Amino acid sequence: MSIDSTWLRCPNCFLDLSPIDDRVFGCGSGHRFDRSKHGYLTLLPPGAPRTIGDDPEMLRARAELLGSGAYAPISDALVEAVRSVAKDAPGSPFPGGSGSSLRIADLGCGTGHYSAELARALPELQFLLADRSPDAVRASLRALGDATGIVLDIWRPLPLRTDSVDIILNVFAPRNLEEFARVIRPGGSILSVVPTERHLQELRRDGLVLDIPSGKSSRLIEQLGDAGLTLHSTAAVEYSLQSDAATRLRLAEMGPSAHHVETLALHAAGARVNIEPLDPVTVSVELLSITHVTPT
Repeated sequence: MSIDSTWLRCPNCFLDLSPIDDRVFGCGSGHRFDRSKHGYLTLLPPGAPRTIGDDPEMLRARAELLGSGAYAPISDALVEAVRSVAKDAPGSPFPGGSGSSLRIADLGCGTGHYSAELARALPELQFLLADRSPDAVRASLRALGDATGIVLDIWRPLPLRTDSVDIILNVFAPRNLEEFARVIRPGGSILSVVPTERHLQELRRDGLVLDIPSGKSSRLIEQLGDAGLTLHSTAAVEYSLQSDAATRLRLAEMGPSAHHVETLALHAAGARVNIEPLDPVTVSVELLSITHVTPT
């Protein structure tokens, strides 16, 4: 595993980071950051909250669920969206481009599943994998070992250089639109996957996952202009997922609901659906392709 410092700036003073030796990266102001034995850098600003993001149990449930192919239609939609964005982008390795590799920053990478799927379909891409959870970044680097991995706080100024990213991948993750607009180059894109009100509605009915606020994608679209961003396209991905008790438990345990729903209730529900007829679970998301407005 290696660190490509051309993505990175210091979280303290915002100067560019560069390697000092094999394991230490630093800036011109003298700030230093050690690469962990697992291959990632922790680039948190002073005073960053002590939250740790997704814990190992959430990541385990997510890896099992995603590895089963349950969300494969979402991965497929992302691959097609990246193909569509990349083929017309300056520097694209696809027909019409110059042949250089596009740079994708997966911000809120989780297990790295979606980036790994993109890398399998489009091996020309370069990846940065970033999350608040060190366990998530470590898991992501296992899935995509030649990527650059960093731990960051999505709500603070990002430790990424201005105009250093071609495409931001943002799947079921928080968004800092002003910072996203800063780090993507003019004409670059954000691909954001947002759940609809119908997503996992059967599990919400049984109290196994948290409610989804109505109009999430509409509110996101309303916020784009202030950050110099504009909506390019929207695609719906909705299907019925045949599920057994184990799948339903993974769906509940892999997201923020795991912090709010009692474990005993989850397992009781799992035992109950083992003996009751299982209805399909609705998977329903919107894939928003958002463009950074090129200054005139």
